[in-house]
Amino acid sequence: MKKKVFMLAASLICGASAFTSCTSNDDNPAKEDPTTSKADLVVYGKIFTSENNQIVEAFAVKEDKYVYVGNKEGAKAFVEESKTEVVDYTGKGLVMPGCGNGHAHYMLGYALKTIGTMIGLDVTSEQFLKEIVPAAVKKARAEGATSIFGQGWRLQSFDPMPTREQLDAICDDIPMYFLDEECHKALGNTILLKKAGIINEDGTAGKTTLRGGEIVVDDNGMPTGLMKEQAQTYLRSFLDNDNLYTLDRALSNLAEIEQYMLSVGYTMYHGGWGNYFVNTNYYQACQQLDKVGKLHFVVGLPYEIESWMDMDEALGRAADAKKFASAHVLPRWIKLLFDGGVEAGTAIVDPLYPDGHQGIANWTEEEMTELARKANANGLTLHVHVMGNKGVNQVVNAFINGGKDEMRNTLVHVRNVNDEDYKRMADHNIYVTSGVTWHHNITGAADYMREHGMTPVGQEDKSYPFKSYFDNNIPVSIHSDYPALSGSPDDPFGIMEIAVTGVLWSESGTPWWPEELATREQTLTAMTINCAKQMFIEDERGSIKTGKYADFLLVDKDVLTCPVTEIHTAKPAATYFEGKRVFVRP
Repeated sequence: MKKKVFMLAASLICGASAFTSCTSNDDNPAKEDPTTSKADLVVYGKIFTSENNQIVEAFAVKEDKYVYVGNKEGAKAFVEESKTEVVDYTGKGLVMPGCGNGHAHYMLGYALKTIGTMIGLDVTSEQFLKEIVPAAVKKARAEGATSIFGQGWRLQSFDPMPTREQLDAICDDIPMYFLDEECHKALGNTILLKKAGIINEDGTAGKTTLRGGEIVVDDNGMPTGLMKEQAQTYLRSFLDNDNLYTLDRALSNLAEIEQYMLSVGYTMYHGGWGNYFVNTNYYQACQQLDKVGKLHFVVGLPYEIESWMDMDEALGRAADAKKFASAHVLPRWIKLLFDGGVEAGTAIVDPLYPDGHQGIANWTEEEMTELARKANANGLTLHVHVMGNKGVNQVVNAFINGGKDEMRNTLVHVRNVNDEDYKRMADHNIYVTSGVTWHHNITGAADYMREHGMTPVGQEDKSYPFKSYFDNNIPVSIHSDYPALSGSPDDPFGIMEIAVTGVLWSESGTPWWPEELATREQTLTAMTINCAKQMFIEDERGSIKTGKYADFLLVDKDVLTCPVTEIHTAKPAATYFEGKRVFVRP
C-alpha cells in the first residue's frame, strides 16, 4: 500500500504545473524484462515531449517506435552493449518531436524553381517588362515550352499595372501567366485570355464576369489581362498544365522538398493544394515514392475546388483522389477559398472597407453548408481559406449546420475573428491553422493602412489571432503558406520567434498585436501535436510517447530558455523519422 501511495504522490507532483519536468516511468507499458526489450536507439537530454508540456530525460526506440519515455536511469535498462546506439544530447540543446506545417504550397514553390520564373517583391512594372518577362520568354523558347509561368510580383510595386498588350509586345504566341506574391491575382497575355474565352477570337470582349472573381476591364470594357481571386484560377486552368507540370517534374521536386523539410525540422505537412496544376501528378509522385520507401515525412493532400466549377463533379474528383492514399500520403481533404485577402480588399469583412465596398465571396453560406454536408459524408474534411471576420462567421455557420464535428473542418489563415465565434468553434471541434508568420510588420504599417483605407476601421493592426485559440480551447496549428510568405520565414524556429515576440528580426518593427502573442510551449504545441491532430495522426505522431512513431529533432539550441531574440537561429542538428536519422547537419 505504501508503494501505491508513493507512486500516486509522484504522479500528482509531476502533473502539478502547466510546464512539468517529470521523469517518471508512467508513459511506459507494464514493467517488461529489459533483457527482452532492448532498444535500437536511446537518447538522453532535455526532451520536450509535447505531452502537456512535459519534460523528460530520456527515451528508447525499438525499430520505428518509442518503447520507453522517462528518466535516464530507466532508459539505461534498454541499452545493449555494442548493439544499441546511444545519443547523449545533454546540454547541447533541445530534443523535441518533429514539427509540422499546417498549410504550405511546397509543390508550387519548388515547381517554380524548375518550370517558372520567380519575381522579386520589389520588382517594378518597368523591370518586369524590360527584364523579367523577356528572360522568361527566352528560356521558354529555348526549352520548347508550351506555357510560361511566373510568380512573386507585388501589387504595391506594380504602378502602373502592366497590361496584356504590353505582354503581347514581348510574346504573343506562347500563353503567359504571372501570379502575384499572395497567389490571389495574376496577369495573362492575349493568347491565354483567348483560350479561356475571356477575349473572343475576333478580338472583342468575351467572358467579362466570373463567379468568385474579377476580370478587370478598361474603360472600353476590354479585359486588361489582370485577373483577381477565382478568375485567376480559372485562367490558369487553360495553361498546358500536363506539359508544364509532368509526373517526372513532380518526382524531382518531391525529392527536393523532402531534403529541405528535413533540414529545417518538418516531418509532416499539410499541402495547401494537391491539384494546383489541374492534374494529379503530385499525388502520384507522393504515392510512388512512398511505396518504394523513399518518402520520409507525412503529407496531407487537399483537392481544391473552385467556385466556377460544377460542385458535384468536383466533389467526385476530390473523392477519387483518395485512391492515392498510402502509409505516409493522406489525400482526405477538400480545399476551398471562401474569400480573398483583407489588405487586398477582397476579404468578407464587417464593418465594410472605408470606401464602402465588400470583398469577393467565392461561395454563399448556403453553398458552403451544402459542401460541408456532402464532403463530410464522403469522408473528406474541409480546409477553407478565409480571412475576413464576416467570412469566418459564415464558414463557421456552414461547418456547424452542414458538417460533422468529428471531421475537424478547418479554417485556414484567419485574419480576424468575432468574439462570439471563438466559443462556437470550440464547441464544434472546428480547427484553425494560423498564419502567425504574418503577425508582424514594420513600424508605421498600421498608419499606412489607415491612411489608405486598406482595411476596415479598427483592423489595421489587429490581425492574425493566435493566443485566443488556446484561451478558448480551439485546436490550432501553425502554417507558413510557403511560397506566399510576404517576406516571412518558413522554418519552424523562425516562425516560433514571431509567434512569441510579434516581431520579425530583420524588420524595424514593433509587435503587431501584443495581446495575441503566445508562450514558447504553446507555439511548440501548435507546431507538433496540434498539427498531427489537424492531420488525424495524433495517435501515431506529434509527440514523444510510448507506442508512437519516433519522429524527433535534436535542436542545436534550447528554444525554451534561450534569449527570445535568438530562437530564429535554432536549427536541427539531426532529424529522425520513424527511428531513423534522415538528416544530419554537417
